[in-house]
Amino acid sequence: MNKMMIGIWMIASLSLFSCGGGETSTDGKVQVSGKIGNAPEGMVILSQFTDSRPKVLDTLDVNAQGEFSYELEVNTPTFYELNLYGQRSVRLALLDEDVSVSYNFNEPSSLVIEGSKDSQEMLKIETLMEEYQLAVNQLNERYYEAMGNNDTEAIKQIQTEALKLESDQAEKVKAMISSMGDSFAPLAAVGLLNPKNDFPFIDELIAKLNDLYPGTSSIMQMKQQLDELRALSVGQPAPEIELPNPDGKLVKLSDLRGKYVLIDFWAAWCKPCRQENPNVVRLYNQYKDKGFEVFGVSLDRTKEDWVKAIAEDQLTWTQVSDLKYFNSVAAETYQIQAIPATYMIDPDGKIIAKDLRGPSLENKLAELFD
Repeated sequence: MNKMMIGIWMIASLSLFSCGGGETSTDGKVQVSGKIGNAPEGMVILSQFTDSRPKVLDTLDVNAQGEFSYELEVNTPTFYELNLYGQRSVRLALLDEDVSVSYNFNEPSSLVIEGSKDSQEMLKIETLMEEYQLAVNQLNERYYEAMGNNDTEAIKQIQTEALKLESDQAEKVKAMISSMGDSFAPLAAVGLLNPKNDFPFIDELIAKLNDLYPGTSSIMQMKQQLDELRALSVGQPAPEIELPNPDGKLVKLSDLRGKYVLIDFWAAWCKPCRQENPNVVRLYNQYKDKGFEVFGVSLDRTKEDWVKAIAEDQLTWTQVSDLKYFNSVAAETYQIQAIPATYMIDPDGKIIAKDLRGPSLENKLAELFD
């Protein structure tokens, strides 16, 4: 089941940070310095990100004037975080340039980073992320209120707004990344994109960064993840599915070639799937005579539950299952981690969209047939 309430990526923090740009270090040493004004009680802690998790390196000495300086040995693009007295975090991306940080606790907008150009780019990324998170939080508040009032029209409107917010955010992120040139900083923004929807853009970006910064572990890890997703990216042929229908007859996905097909991974036990089924039924009845089909792949464990749900939800399209839950061969082939999950394929059998449901499915079908 999908953990997100309204289909928006709930971004709380960045897990990858960047490096780059100020005074160049030629000896593998990078100086991290700064000045903090009106600091509360506490400490300034420097951490390094390893496998996307911060590992504390040291507690920095801060003098009476709020100044600190610390030397790091940096031989590869490395990502750091300054924790200022437990109240403010500053993300740094370092390779061969010194960096200076200044911040006054009486002025929340006073953070300034000088030196490392990639660390300066990080501020742009974080600002965009914070703005998006604020908008997501506001939508969620409205959503919970609408749910409490059982206001179906408001819920549908919020879902539509959520889809637009997500789409607009992706375009802003891609525009920001494109403006950063040869900077390493875009690696920090990749987490703000959905690899299912933006695979070609991310793939091209990581290939470029790999050429600029060969051997960087975080880039190599991302390349590996992209290679795993490549076969299921938009534009690729949909892998064949051949499973039994409720009568025990083997049915192939390719039997529906020549039509637009929604591959719908679902199960009788999945409440969000069952809640979505009436929407799919409505849209199927609306577009089936225009060349739309649904290929249901159940991740149920028992035939009894599967067949009962098909009858209760009045699902009249093709249904198949090997009754192996998430160990289904089809689920493994399509890398299904949660349901509901969908793939839309065109008449030639190529993937044209993913994770369509609710308003996004309705909009896509209107685009194809109306």
